[in-house]
Amino acid sequence: MNSVRRISIVTGVLFVLATVTAVIAGAVVPALGGAGALSGVAGHPGRLGVAAVLYLMAAGTSVGIAVALYPLLREVDAGLALGSVIFRTIEAVCYAVAVVGLLAVRPLAERWVAAPAGDRAAIQTVADSVVGSRDYATLVGVLAFCAGALMYYLVFYRARLVPRWLSGWGLAGVLLMAVAGLLALFSDNPVTGYTDLILPIAVQEMVLAVWLLAKGFRRAGSARQGFSV
Repeated sequence: MNSVRRISIVTGVLFVLATVTAVIAGAVVPALGGAGALSGVAGHPGRLGVAAVLYLMAAGTSVGIAVALYPLLREVDAGLALGSVIFRTIEAVCYAVAVVGLLAVRPLAERWVAAPAGDRAAIQTVADSVVGSRDYATLVGVLAFCAGALMYYLVFYRARLVPRWLSGWGLAGVLLMAVAGLLALFSDNPVTGYTDLILPIAVQEMVLAVWLLAKGFRRAGSARQGFSV
């Protein structure tokens, strides 16, 4: 197996793992906001732990994508290759911080359940602040993802490492997700609430993963020949 084919397979697998773990984590994690949320968290501590592990796996595979791509991308544009690694590392760190916030809700939920009714409002306020901080950490991670992904999709498109319709879809999807991030930044809604803007890149990454596993990238040499501004 040559190096380009190996990079294609590893990257394709990481794309699948990143998406699958994030989706499952989102389905497993108990609701963190709204009336009765702390009661639900206290009643399902195992789900919170499973979600935390899955989110950490998603964070690790996210930076792994950029690291796996780096040897191929640097032959085309070393600056963009390095930039994608840096921003997707920032993304992973932000997601790890969000996981810390997620786990911090559990002891607050246990205190809320055990506390007298008169003390619960104060605990709820603290929990809401923790959840809000987690949402902002996730938001920064999403914006970092957009920056990092934009860099390698730009290389894909200009160097024709994958078909242009596929890399163009990626560029458009990343820009839509960036719009979702900006809307969340200037509103009270979490970035995960803008499903319509997030869905295009989520679907594109699965299509790209299948393409990489089945077809793979073009060789760096031929890609470099087609590279133009």
